[in-house]
Amino acid sequence: MVDRRVLELKAKLFRGFADPSRLAILEVLRRGPCTVGELAERTGLTLTNVSNHLRCLRDCGLVSRERKAQFVSYCLSDERIAVLLGLAEDVLGETAWGVAACPRYASRAWQPDAGGVEDGGASCDD
Repeated sequence: MVDRRVLELKAKLFRGFADPSRLAILEVLRRGPCTVGELAERTGLTLTNVSNHLRCLRDCGLVSRERKAQFVSYCLSDERIAVLLGLAEDVLGETAWGVAACPRYASRAWQPDAGGVEDGGASCDD
């Protein structure tokens, strides 16, 4: 029998990846550590929005931070997160048409903050 608690934890883990803004941050961090300012520049999100999403990602254990002098740098907390993101790309390479056509999961179009993403209200339950 499948352990319900394990399934709930897995679902919670994937909610961390499900938000387009958080996913954009994880994709940037996949390339290496960044400050909040660098993440904002590379994702098009505001500093406040990036900070809120980073708090969520840190609370979930997906991102860690390190202080270097006056700067705080963020990185993926485990190299397997980068591997998982790469595996998602591989799966999409073969199934993107089905995922895009799936009527069961509405697509939330991601746009940088300038395009209308709410500023600052990042929630881990999004």
